[in-house]
Amino acid sequence: MKHLRALCAAGAAAAALAAPLHAADLELPDQLVWTAYDTGSSGYSQAVAIGAAMQDATGTNLRVLPGKNDIARMEPVRQGRAPFSAMGVGIYMLQEGVFEFGTDRWGPQSVRLVSMNNSGEAALAVGVAADAGVETYADLKGKRVAYVKGAPALNVNMEAYLAYGGLTWDDVEVVEFGGYGDSWNGMVNGDVDAAYAIMTSGSAFQMETSPRGLMWPHIDPENKEGLARMLAIAPYFQPVVATKGAVAQTTEGGIPSAAYPYPVLIAYADQDEELVYNQTKAMFELFDAYSGKAPGIDGWALEYQNFEWVVPYHDGAIRYYKEAGVWTEAAQAHNDGLIARQKVLQDAWAALEAEKPADWEAAWGEARRKALKDAGLPVVF
Repeated sequence: MKHLRALCAAGAAAAALAAPLHAADLELPDQLVWTAYDTGSSGYSQAVAIGAAMQDATGTNLRVLPGKNDIARMEPVRQGRAPFSAMGVGIYMLQEGVFEFGTDRWGPQSVRLVSMNNSGEAALAVGVAADAGVETYADLKGKRVAYVKGAPALNVNMEAYLAYGGLTWDDVEVVEFGGYGDSWNGMVNGDVDAAYAIMTSGSAFQMETSPRGLMWPHIDPENKEGLARMLAIAPYFQPVVATKGAVAQTTEGGIPSAAYPYPVLIAYADQDEELVYNQTKAMFELFDAYSGKAPGIDGWALEYQNFEWVVPYHDGAIRYYKEAGVWTEAAQAHNDGLIARQKVLQDAWAALEAEKPADWEAAWGEARRKALKDAGLPVVF
């Protein structure tokens, strides 16, 4: 660990204390690794900008490893090669042990939040080629829709938007891709008509300026039935009015759509508390240094943090939030409940492993539902 307070002994205390970023209060290693979405994604661009601020303030070299899908992003974290990941809502699927994380080599994990980008100014939605003849989500029927292998967060969210339009995967032509970036390149190249992304991603801007053009179908907050179908699949969404990103086709007032926090910085529960505390502190102490340096990045501000989301916070992060005076008793109670939920899932997983069922996928689905119902907890998925 790099203890910058040692600079005092070297006669540099005055300069350090005068620095507006309070770098002397941050104790970060010389080298740090995050994983993130593909290059060109909003999450990757933001991670690079945050890394530059950390480099300037503390000398820490942040290496950002891009991953094509959720499995690729989480594997280095699981193996201990990267302490943090800038994930999407795939972290919820990992906690729940579902989809690609429901296989016998993964299962429900003890993951924790550090901080989140949650401004709501940019939606996470389904972008559609402007030449595809689509105006509403219902119009996607029969169209070519991207499915990203190994990326349950992207695919479940696509499924949720299809459900809003009264559709399922059976109603569209599924086109498989190996990664998020590939799906948007496929749309530019004319191989697919719709793909999922945050509106501030580089891929969305590229599509917007391509010959095909880009549009975002609207979510009507008054469409209660459509929203109910959507939230039954993806309960972490909330209606927003998007004003940031590749929204040139918007009318005055923004695009009615939906969103959830993205990216979310996460770590495993057993990650060193001191490291998580200092990384959390860096996210907010250095905010002014990286604010505005990437599309959508200002959503990392302290005022946008949601302490009662669907994944619990790390003890190191909670320590910082308590010092900042923003952590409440309600947040702690919610956090404790989420940790208890993780334990219910993990105990059910361990019990099933001991049984060694022949059909793991079917057996785990049944065991998971039963464990949650028996505990009086929402099943979801």
